[in-house]
Amino acid sequence: MQKFLVLFLSLSFAAFAQSSNQQSKSAAAKKGGNPDAQFATKAAQGNMAEVALGKLALQNGQSDDVKKFGQHMVDDHSKAEQDLEGVASKNNLTLPQDVNVQQKAEQTRLSKLNGAAFDRAYMRLMVQDHTKDVAEFKKEANRTASNGDLRDYAKRNYPTLDDHLTMAKAVNDALTAKAGSKSTAKSPKKNSSDTKSSGGPGLLLI
Repeated sequence: MQKFLVLFLSLSFAAFAQSSNQQSKSAAAKKGGNPDAQFATKAAQGNMAEVALGKLALQNGQSDDVKKFGQHMVDDHSKAEQDLEGVASKNNLTLPQDVNVQQKAEQTRLSKLNGAAFDRAYMRLMVQDHTKDVAEFKKEANRTASNGDLRDYAKRNYPTLDDHLTMAKAVNDALTAKAGSKSTAKSPKKNSSDTKSSGGPGLLLI
């Protein structure tokens, strides 16, 4: 009888452990494998990051174009976040309250820069970020199996993100061209004495 009781308890414990393990895996898969939830999380963190970096551009930036772009980020992504919060509330989705680790690190890195150095680093990052954002929103907008409200949110905000990418590339290209022209202007001119010592103009020494 005692052996039977021990065997029964052992089997019961094993069955309970297996059931708990399966439930944990199912919950984890549901949390991490839901494309809609993943998109909502990325969108929310992206909005928060762009607003924070836009405010930083207004403080640390030097170029008027960079500051104008930063203001666009604050205005447009604040509106996009309000829009997303409405969608999340309607669909019982929980949005993150802070940016991710990588975004936090980028903010910290840029906060230590000022002037032209900040402008170049910030606009390079904006081109990279918005290239990814446009791709993510386009994918969500075209995904037939996605949540209808999130799909509409992606469709509403995709054109704005595409405009941001166009602006970011233009400002970044202008900064790169400006830096290149300054570098050329600072290149040392050839000393006239060196020209004379090499045999005068038009004379090639082999």
